[in-house]
Amino acid sequence: MVALSRRPAPPLDRAIASLWYYRSAPRPFALERVLPTGAAQLVVNLKEDRTRIYDLEMRAHVAPGAVLTGARATFEIIDTDEQEHVVGVVFHPGGAGPFFGMPAGEFAGPDVPLECLWSPADVSRLRERLVGAATPAAALEILEATLRARHRPTPPDAAVAAALAAFHRTPHAVRVEAVAGAVGLSRKRLLERFRHAVGLTPKQFCRVRRFQQALSQAHAAEDVDWADVAASCGYYDQAHFIHDFRAFSGLTPTGYRDARTAFRNHVTFLQSPAG
Repeated sequence: MVALSRRPAPPLDRAIASLWYYRSAPRPFALERVLPTGAAQLVVNLKEDRTRIYDLEMRAHVAPGAVLTGARATFEIIDTDEQEHVVGVVFHPGGAGPFFGMPAGEFAGPDVPLECLWSPADVSRLRERLVGAATPAAALEILEATLRARHRPTPPDAAVAAALAAFHRTPHAVRVEAVAGAVGLSRKRLLERFRHAVGLTPKQFCRVRRFQQALSQAHAAEDVDWADVAASCGYYDQAHFIHDFRAFSGLTPTGYRDARTAFRNHVTFLQSPAG
């Protein structure tokens, strides 16, 4: 297995959290849930020029090999073939828009084929260069150079930036109304501008961030005390914690523990077909 991740050089680091490359030996076919993080991600499948996303009845919906996954508040289902040889970009919340000529709210639903945002010829050329890269590091250099050429920076929305900072610090304790008042906006206007820039409403974003805090505590622990995790992440009782956990993962906390993989946001889909 080869796994490589790094931050891009300035000024892209203000919009992009990481560039990543992953390659593994072929694995038996299985399905996995990919859990929401609150941020958009660009993924290019280098094994084959297609991407499969499954619905809950395990029917595959096929798209081209390069897709933009917007910020979401639900899990999606992919298969192990989708992970064998891939490269991608994790954007900061609100950071993806300047690379695609539209706000994050426009691609917050199903995965968008990259060729719908850039020209098919440019996407094909990028994928060919990535497939032909001599090393993983070289692939990330190609990806970063492409993003640098595509970057069309826009003045940041100061109100959204202030809201994101507050929500990142304490997603369980900050009231949207208080943040709106602090930045001089009505609750409705903040909601509109936040969703436009980030792709989620403030409430959705805070719930996803709190869920991610719980995952970060639980993923590596051998024996998870779920009551402690729930309390430390600001859930007011165990039922509230389990409700949110199910909403974002389709699993109970103990179901996550039993199905977790080496990657925090990938869990085995227990109804995976064999072979």
